[in-house]
Amino acid sequence: MPVEIVIGPPLLSINFGATFMVTDLGGEIQTSSEQGIFCGDTRFVSYYAISANGVPWQRLTSAATKYHATRIVLTNGHVATEDGGIPAGTLSLTISRGIGEGIHEDLDLINHGQATVRFNLEIAMRSDFADLFEVKTGELVRRGRIVTEWRPRRAELETSYVNRDFRRSLVFRLRSSGSTPHYANGRITFDIELAAGAAWHSCCHYLLERDGSKELERECYHHEEETEQDRLYRECLGAATKITTVNEEIYRLYRQSVEDLTALRLYQGDDLMPAAGVPWFVAIFGRDALIASLQSMIVHAAMARGTLKKLAELQASEIDDHRDAEPGKIPHELRVGELAHFRLIPHTPYYGTADATPLYLIALHETWKWLGDDSLLREHRDTAMRCLEWIDRYGDLDGDGFQEYRTRSQQGYENMAWKDAGDAVVYADGRQVRQPKALCELQGYVFDAWLRMAEVFDMLGDCAIAGDLRAKAAALRLAFEEKFWCEELGFYAFALDPDKAPVTSIASNPGHCLWSGIVRPDRAERVVKRLLEPDMWSGWGVRTLSAGHPAYNPFSYQRGSVWPHDNGIIAMGFKRYGFHAEAASVARDISEAASFFMSHRLPELYAGVERQPGTFPVLYPQANAPQAWAAGTVFHLLQAILGVRGDAPAGHLYVDPALPSWLPEIELHGVSVGAARVDLRFVREDDRTAWSADVRDGTIDVVQQAWSPWHVE
Repeated sequence: MPVEIVIGPPLLSINFGATFMVTDLGGEIQTSSEQGIFCGDTRFVSYYAISANGVPWQRLTSAATKYHATRIVLTNGHVATEDGGIPAGTLSLTISRGIGEGIHEDLDLINHGQATVRFNLEIAMRSDFADLFEVKTGELVRRGRIVTEWRPRRAELETSYVNRDFRRSLVFRLRSSGSTPHYANGRITFDIELAAGAAWHSCCHYLLERDGSKELERECYHHEEETEQDRLYRECLGAATKITTVNEEIYRLYRQSVEDLTALRLYQGDDLMPAAGVPWFVAIFGRDALIASLQSMIVHAAMARGTLKKLAELQASEIDDHRDAEPGKIPHELRVGELAHFRLIPHTPYYGTADATPLYLIALHETWKWLGDDSLLREHRDTAMRCLEWIDRYGDLDGDGFQEYRTRSQQGYENMAWKDAGDAVVYADGRQVRQPKALCELQGYVFDAWLRMAEVFDMLGDCAIAGDLRAKAAALRLAFEEKFWCEELGFYAFALDPDKAPVTSIASNPGHCLWSGIVRPDRAERVVKRLLEPDMWSGWGVRTLSAGHPAYNPFSYQRGSVWPHDNGIIAMGFKRYGFHAEAASVARDISEAASFFMSHRLPELYAGVERQPGTFPVLYPQANAPQAWAAGTVFHLLQAILGVRGDAPAGHLYVDPALPSWLPEIELHGVSVGAARVDLRFVREDDRTAWSADVRDGTIDVVQQAWSPWHVE
């Protein structure tokens, strides 16, 4: 590949759980930047520099060797000393970092010269304990008090922060040092004396304290040894479906995506769920976690258990205007930093999302279909009932049968669907649509959720509830077609405005309506064709907004950019209505776009510029990477091509493959459906696809069956 695009500025980023570290390529943290060591939405280290007699080290090479580890190799410039100068390139300094809940750092010096050298190795470090929201905006407000204490006997520096009852502290502890550390003038200093060929070492432990608990001191980090983080990572990878294929782009994208989602896990065991993304979204996000869980069913369906459990614990139980909370609502975002602690932001959690609640029901049903665990439905029955009540009572603001959103918080979001940028929802003439807004995909999500929950309540023996849900779904589909279909466009309206007039902007949102199955079958072909017309289809994927729209900007967040997860959902919608070739076309262009990005890692989004010969996808500069639902995109794309669907309660695994010419064969190894594990092989033979299945564990019937829209009376 002649072009390999680095996502974002040249930085080193590592993470584990809620802790992450972002430095420059030399391993330093620059002041007045967005870099630092973060945990629990607080920046514990805001500046880090290492020098020899005040002379900066020069980077030779550096890389993140694992998602939780980096290695930086440095050498010296000319260093003036009282014994004479140390020539440039005489010394090497290797910084090896490993991150768990805290961070361990190994410093290794070697004198490659022929004479003894003497100098001071200095580490300058500062902590601002800034809230992540303020770091992101660059508007830091000084609060509280910071105190630094050096403890020479313990060889540790503690910097603590107190603002009323909010406390954080960083202990920088030195162990196994080749010389005694000293502290003065904001710097830790080692007196180094190295004979020719000699080495020097020190361990540096970053112990992050929040809510009264300090992280455990970690052992020296050795990249060749398996750490606890490595073991957990290996176990998660081992449980995931593997693939083999002759298409190198798909293989590398799939592999990187599995690794990224594994690296983004916030918790372990039964509470496994993904963070939304690094660096700014290392937190619980309802919509993101639910969509990533839905994407991952063919890879690791059990991940959804933790997502469902954690979001159920956070389900709103009362009305709180500041947080846009209503009983039964699933949260959007949870933060635990200083601003959240003092209720200066509503993210405690914040409930400003209109789609997480129906998506929760969709994910609950889909998880049951893949795991076959009826106890999951009984465990979350009450949560599901509260979700359904919220949809009826609060999701439908005016009782007209449609889902609308409107904030009541002074800090509330203007837009509360997945396109949540403040300027994302626009009229055909470019004007902003005011609240309340009824976006088309929200109707589809609720339609899908009602029909899925009807099946769930049939299983639970609540047939009356199931019947009522099916009747409401049928009524919603009729009303949706009447109000949202725009015959002159051959397309569905983006939304209904406050006056219930259709917003006739051509956007990607109706593609989600195909995925949910609410689209009338005889209109599906026109929707598919419209999404693939040149103004919507960039060649790198479907744009969020038509290139012919007055508000179109290919470099905007959601007014013409391309979002991989959006395209994955659209491809699933194409497949649902039988448009196999079109689904594969989306998959090909997204996977080809991924091949231009470093490590085949799909970013959160990229620009919607037109693809032409010799060009490459253009990065959106603030895109998160890794990002959960971007990573999960390839799983949806493969599911759309192969038509793989789980039905563990019925003892079935369905396939409906249609391999394109660019993907002539692919195998899935260890697909989990209920207690069974299956290997699937698909091969393109002329214009048809042959398949075979090998049930490795358990019992399951693998059946070819097309996916179809919901049928309701």
